Amino acid sequence: MSQATKRKHVVKEVLGEHIVPSDQQQIVRVLRTPGNNLHEVETAQGQRFLVSMPSKYRKNIWIKRGDFLIVDPIEEGEKVKAEISFVLCKDHVRSLQKDGFWPEAFSEVAEKHNNNRNRQTQPELPAEPQLSGEESSSEDDSDLFVNTNRRQYHESEEESEEEEAA
Repeated sequence: MSQATKRKHVVKEVLGEHIVPSDQQQIVRVLRTPGNNLHEVETAQGQRFLVSMPSKYRKNIWIKRGDFLIVDPIEEGEKVKAEISFVLCKDHVRSLQKDGFWPEAFSEVAEKHNNNRNRQTQPELPAEPQLSGEESSSEDDSDLFVNTNRRQYHESEEESEEEEAA
């Protein structure tokens, strides 16, 4: 099977099916990705551990911080305690919430996550147009795309003035 055909089937599987977790499976939230197809996740009870990505998802499906997964436990693992069984998109999350399978601990997180994504896809219009020619449009970063995979660092004006004076 070619790489393109494999990718087509994997993407179709992830986007198409609405899956319900079995008794052994858990719904978890991704906290970070340390590398080597490992992801640090947190359960609804607050337990943190590593999960591995199966080879069928590698280089076909990308997982980022804040995404939700369904995982199968691994008995022999010390650090890696589960393997990713399914990647949940926002339609799957809504379906699980409607059916009552969604953990209460993740309800607020999922709503906030969906609201942030909606804000990013619909940019806000500026409240008032810039009339002055002195203000540079490069200083206004509100219209830039926000990368959710990176932590947001805010720099105060006092720090930037000290750096310029040095």
